[in-house]
Amino acid sequence: MMRGVPILTYSLAMNLLRSLATISGLTMASRILAFARDVLVARVFGAGMATDAFFVAFKLPNLLRRMFAEGAFSQAFVPIFGEYKHKNGAEETKLLVDHVTTMLALILFVITTIGIIAAPILVYISAPGFSDEPEKFELTVQLLRYTSPYIFFISLVAVAAAILNTYNKFWVPAFAPILLNICFIGGALWLAPYCHPPILALAWAVLVAGFVQLAFQIPFLKQVGMLPVLRLNWRDPGMWRVIKQMGPAMFGVSIAQISLIINTIFASLLAAGSVSWLYYADRLMEFPSGVLGAALGTILLPSLSKCFAKGDMQEYSRLLDWGLRLTVMLTLPAALALGMIAVPLLSTFFQRGAFTAHDVLMTSYALVGYSVGLIGLILVKILAPGFYARQNIRTPVKIGIVTLIATQLMNLLFAFVLHLDHAGLALSIGLGACLNSTILFYYLRKHGIYNPEPGWAKFFFKIVLAVSAMGVALWFGMGTEQSWLTGSGWERIGRLTLLVLGGAVVYFTMLVTLGFRPKDFSKRTII
Repeated sequence: MMRGVPILTYSLAMNLLRSLATISGLTMASRILAFARDVLVARVFGAGMATDAFFVAFKLPNLLRRMFAEGAFSQAFVPIFGEYKHKNGAEETKLLVDHVTTMLALILFVITTIGIIAAPILVYISAPGFSDEPEKFELTVQLLRYTSPYIFFISLVAVAAAILNTYNKFWVPAFAPILLNICFIGGALWLAPYCHPPILALAWAVLVAGFVQLAFQIPFLKQVGMLPVLRLNWRDPGMWRVIKQMGPAMFGVSIAQISLIINTIFASLLAAGSVSWLYYADRLMEFPSGVLGAALGTILLPSLSKCFAKGDMQEYSRLLDWGLRLTVMLTLPAALALGMIAVPLLSTFFQRGAFTAHDVLMTSYALVGYSVGLIGLILVKILAPGFYARQNIRTPVKIGIVTLIATQLMNLLFAFVLHLDHAGLALSIGLGACLNSTILFYYLRKHGIYNPEPGWAKFFFKIVLAVSAMGVALWFGMGTEQSWLTGSGWERIGRLTLLVLGGAVVYFTMLVTLGFRPKDFSKRTII
C-alpha cells in the first residue's frame, strides 16, 4: 500500500497504467480529430435543418452500435471468451469465435435491412417533431438509408475489438475511431460540393468509415489466430450463452444511450437547433468520457474476467478500487472545467461560419447540464464491468430500469415543467447517470464484490482541495463570457490554451504538494 493506493504486482504482467496511457493517448488523438471534424461540420453546415437531420440519422445506427455491439456484445462475450481462453484449448476458443461471429453477422444483416426499409417509421419514432416539416423529415429518411449499413460494419468492428482487447492488443481498437474521423473530414472537405444536398457527403463518410475500420483490424485478428470464419453450429453451448447474456446486457449497459435517443425525441419538439446544440455539447462531454471512461472500461473488463475465472476475488476488488480512484482523480476536475469554461470552449472550437454566438450560448447551457453528471457517466463504465465480468446481467438490468424511468421523469420536469428546454434534457442525462452509478456501487458493496481499500477519506479530501484551487484559477482567468463571444479566432485559441494549461498546472501542482505521485497508481494487468 502506498499513500492509500493499492499496488499489486505479477511476475508475468504488463503495466495496466501503461495500457491506459496507450488507449487514452489514441482516444485523445481521435477526440482531437473529432473536434476538428465537428468544427468543420459546424463551419460548413451550421446548426439547422440539415445538421438536425444528419445527427438524427447518424444517432440511430450509432445508438444500435453502442447497445448491440460495444455494449451488449462486449459485456456478454468478453467474460465467456476469457473463460474459454483460460480453461479451454485454442481450438474450442476459435470455434466459439467463428460461431458467435457468424450468428452476429446474420442478426446484423437483418437489422441493417430493416433500417433501410423502415427508415420513415424509425425517423417518425425517434424524431416525431420532424413530421411537421416534410422537407426535414424526408432528408432524415434519405440520410438514414445511407447510414444504416454502418450498423453491420461497426458491430463487427466491435467483435474484433473484444477479441483483440482480450489478447492485450488494446491499441488496435483504440486507433480505429481515428479512421472514422478522417472519413468525416474528407467527406466535409472534398465530397460535399459534389453532393445534393451537401449534407449527404457525411452519410457517405459514415458508410465508408464502417468498412475501413473493419478492414483495418483483420490483419491483427489473423496475427493472434482468431480471424473468424463463417460457420455456424446451432448446438454450440458457448454461442448460446453469449446470446442469452446479450439480451439483458443490451439494456443494462446502454441506459445512457437509450436516454439520449429519448432526449432526441423530446428535443425534436423544442426549438429548431435543439438537436444540434445537444449534439455539440455531447461531443465535448464525450471527450473526457472517452479518454478516461471508455479506456478504463476497456482495460478492466478483460482483467476482471480473468480474475473471476481464476477465483481471485481479492484482486478483483483491488482492480475496481484502482479504477475508481483514477476516475475520481481525473473526472472531478474535468467536470468542473467543462461547466465553468463552457462558453470559452464552445466559442473557440465552434463559433465561426454558420455557427453563431447564439448557438454557442445555447450549446453551453446543455454542456453545463452534462457536466453535472460527468462523473456518473464515467463511473458507470467502471462499475458495470464489476457485474458483467461475473456474468451477472440481472442486477445491472434492474438498476437500469430504475434509472431510465427516473431520467424520463426528470426530462419532463426540467424541460417542460421548469422550462429549461434542451438544457433540462442534458441535466436529466447527467443526474440519471449519477443515480445509475450510485446504485451500482451500493450493490457491489452489498454483495461483497467490492471492498474499498483504506485511505479513501483522506484521498477524497485532497482531491477536493486540488479541484477547488483549480476552480478559483479558472474563475479569475476566464474573464467575461462576452469577451469570448466577440474575440477573434486566434485570440480565443491563445486565451483558451493559457486557461486550460493554467488550470491543469494548478490542479496537478496541488496534487504533488499534497503527496500524490504517478507511481502510486502503478497497477498491472493479469495475463
